[in-house]
Amino acid sequence: QMQLVESGGGLVQAGGSLRLSCVASGRGFSNYAMGWFRQPPGKEREFVAAIYWSGTSTVYADSVKGRFTISKDNAKNMVYLQMNSLKPEDTAVYYCARRLGYRGSWSTRSYEYDSWGQGTQVTVSS
Repeated sequence: QMQLVESGGGLVQAGGSLRLSCVASGRGFSNYAMGWFRQPPGKEREFVAAIYWSGTSTVYADSVKGRFTISKDNAKNMVYLQMNSLKPEDTAVYYCARRLGYRGSWSTRSYEYDSWGQGTQVTVSS
């Protein structure tokens, strides 16, 4: 298991930007793929973005492609989600998560992640 703590959420106007951060404690961060998920109010949790353990490959949900960027700093045990051109429908609690499996590829399926942060609220006003 790995402890994950997200930060950087807040209230922003439509069209604005936010950068979410997730710090990991525990051994082996550099050897795991990481992902960001979100849960909009009244809806189920959904995939947002994921990154290969080495940071060399990424995948995005269609709804955020071209607006969000995931990155990973293995030296700092950090994963980031840069969110630009935010829309009201991006309002959600955002979670970072560690992918199951040593040096595994990224995944869009939440059941393939075994460590989760507590979440950070992002609210986009129109």
